Amino acid sequence: MFTNKTILVTGGTGSFGNTFIPMTLEKYNPKKVIIYSRDEMKQWEMAKKFEGDPRVRFFIGDVRDKERLYRALDGVDYVVHAAATKIVPIAEYNPFECIKTNIIGAMNLIEACIDKGVKRVVALSTDKASSPANLYGATKLASDKVFVAGNSYAGGHDTRFSVVRYGNVMGSRGSVIPFFLSIKDKGVLPITDERMTRFMISLEEGVELVWHAFEDMVGGEIYVKKIPSMRVSDLARVIAPDAKQEVVGIRPGEKLHEQMISEEDSYYTYEYPEHYKILPAINNWGSCLERISDGKKVEEGFVYSSETNAEWMSDEMLLAWIEANRSKIGVI
Repeated sequence: MFTNKTILVTGGTGSFGNTFIPMTLEKYNPKKVIIYSRDEMKQWEMAKKFEGDPRVRFFIGDVRDKERLYRALDGVDYVVHAAATKIVPIAEYNPFECIKTNIIGAMNLIEACIDKGVKRVVALSTDKASSPANLYGATKLASDKVFVAGNSYAGGHDTRFSVVRYGNVMGSRGSVIPFFLSIKDKGVLPITDERMTRFMISLEEGVELVWHAFEDMVGGEIYVKKIPSMRVSDLARVIAPDAKQEVVGIRPGEKLHEQMISEEDSYYTYEYPEHYKILPAINNWGSCLERISDGKKVEEGFVYSSETNAEWMSDEMLLAWIEANRSKIGVI
């Protein structure tokens, strides 16, 4: 799929980019992978990992800057859109900035990709975009909508857009597992609510879902990975069994349970062995049958929630993941 092709990753210095790029270089043989991001220091640090590999290039730029995107996308075949303002409390207190990056940035990228003849674009989304309760989730829902509509907006151009949606990425920057591990020796772990649940996915599984989307997409689909849930209190107990759990209350904009497919989405959702696919409600382009393939329609009213999920992560699964990723998450 990516052999001798050029891929650009927006926000490529983040946790996803640092996993996607080496995995893609190993599995495929792309002509070039371009990391497009605005933080020069992160690019400088990341460049050390790929020193000597001529396929990896770095491009300073912001998705808010449409002209810079046009220059960066010259000759690009595939785009992964990972750039986002994503920390929930920061988005709540800086709403204008969150909107500029997550919505305006998405619109800029869509227009630039169409005009520059990019073949396929996959945008990363979040469980918080389903029935959003905070600004981050609301902006990502808006972003999902414009990426789906981008297929119609493209008109006679061949550019196609799809979205992947998943939950809490284990070990990503700012996520709960590295945080708990960093303070486990203090004897007290802050818990927002003992009932709180989250979907759990590894970075590697996230990358594989993006690969699948590129291979499978017709345009306009939202791919939702089937992943296990875990209570945050259980996660804290496994990481620090002797530590006291102190309930500190839910932060601004935070949900008790996350959702990836809403009841309203169920009318357009199909199930596959390892994922769900939400088809576009407005699908006046392409073949719907081609999108569905061998999928099975979910029941009306189906909701994919971390609270009612059929699959749960066991203590043993979490411990095995931590052991396998000790160096990545700073555990000595």
